Amino acid sequence: MGDKENHCSAVIVTLALFPYLCSMINFDLNTLIPTDFSDQSRVWIYQSSRPFSEKEELEINEQLHHFYSQWTAHGAPVKGWAKLLFRRFVVFMADETSVEVSGCSTDSSVRVVKSIERQYEVNLFDRLSITFLVKGQPEVLPMGQVQYAIDKGYINGETLLFNNLVATKADMFRNWLQPLQYSWLKDRVQLPLNN
Repeated sequence: MGDKENHCSAVIVTLALFPYLCSMINFDLNTLIPTDFSDQSRVWIYQSSRPFSEKEELEINEQLHHFYSQWTAHGAPVKGWAKLLFRRFVVFMADETSVEVSGCSTDSSVRVVKSIERQYEVNLFDRLSITFLVKGQPEVLPMGQVQYAIDKGYINGETLLFNNLVATKADMFRNWLQPLQYSWLKDRVQLPLNN
């Protein structure tokens, strides 16, 4: 099976699982993400090394709102949005239809993330940990423990992982949650033959 066929299968599997996901964790991005943003809006996702408490979530969302309501690029207001999703992911979105996000304005969002890291003593830049959806909850595993988790049956090829490499709003809707067997991780692990 070619890469194109694999990708089509992954999309079909993900779409087939979408109602199941919604019922598990109310994973309906339509109710969480602004609808008036272009599908090509840029997205940045930072996953936390631990879930935030409800109190922390409120505080962080207030900080994020304060940031994006004043977000600018070369003095022009950025049509931006940011929120903590599922108490685990800090998500930024910028609709560049009118104003492109510059390197400096991207750096300003990174400073906000680093501030949250310091304030709450979490790691938001760990690219060597992967978040899986296990029993309806986001669970973080260090990359070095993924194969062990597969071998012990904790996760398998059908287990959904959060692909934080998505770059646009449309990509986020299509590919943020992917079955492991169709994800970027599939070639780095050994799945059981029945997957």
